[in-house]
Amino acid sequence: MERGDEAERILIPISALNHYVFCGRRAALIHTEGLFPRNEFTAEGDLVHRTADEPGFRGRRGCRTVRAMPLFSDRLGLMGRGDVVEFWPRHGGEEPRPVDYKRGTASSWSNDHVQLCAQALCLEEMLGVAVEQGSIYHAASRRRTVVHFDADLRSRTLGTVADLRALLASKLIPAPTFRPRCRGCSFEESCLPEQRDDSPDLARYMRLLFAPPEGL
Repeated sequence: MERGDEAERILIPISALNHYVFCGRRAALIHTEGLFPRNEFTAEGDLVHRTADEPGFRGRRGCRTVRAMPLFSDRLGLMGRGDVVEFWPRHGGEEPRPVDYKRGTASSWSNDHVQLCAQALCLEEMLGVAVEQGSIYHAASRRRTVVHFDADLRSRTLGTVADLRALLASKLIPAPTFRPRCRGCSFEESCLPEQRDDSPDLARYMRLLFAPPEGL
């Protein structure tokens, strides 16, 4: 099988896009190596998703709400599950709006937005309707951030799908790179981003470790 054909056959979990935008190494460790260490933050995330992960539907605030809705895209090779999809009345029909639950507060990174946009792309393919916006519910602040699926976000999401698919097909693990977001990551102890091969701290440690004893 050609490498290009192999890449096209890879089915990508929608959540993997979030991992990849946050950190390519993290995405590869999870989806190539099968690793997923846990910490207090992942446990908090599980609690936030507990209600949303129970399949069902109900009406609220003038819309129909579906929890744990299966999502897929044959065109993009994506699959996953939406925490909540709200169906709002519009032009005699319904407009779906995905809602993703996150444990923390709103951040400046785009990983959550890309994941939500991928859910919208799946809904558009599944239901044959335009999905113009969705929301991210932040449990820590109990607030929603409305996300509009404009051309820039859609392009970024499609590019992320292509880049992640190429990474998973290569089966390579990117080298660690330390960034402020590494603090609190459940992979921090096993990834050791501050101890990469070209790290000045590691080079200094190795010089001290192998330095000959004084006086010799």
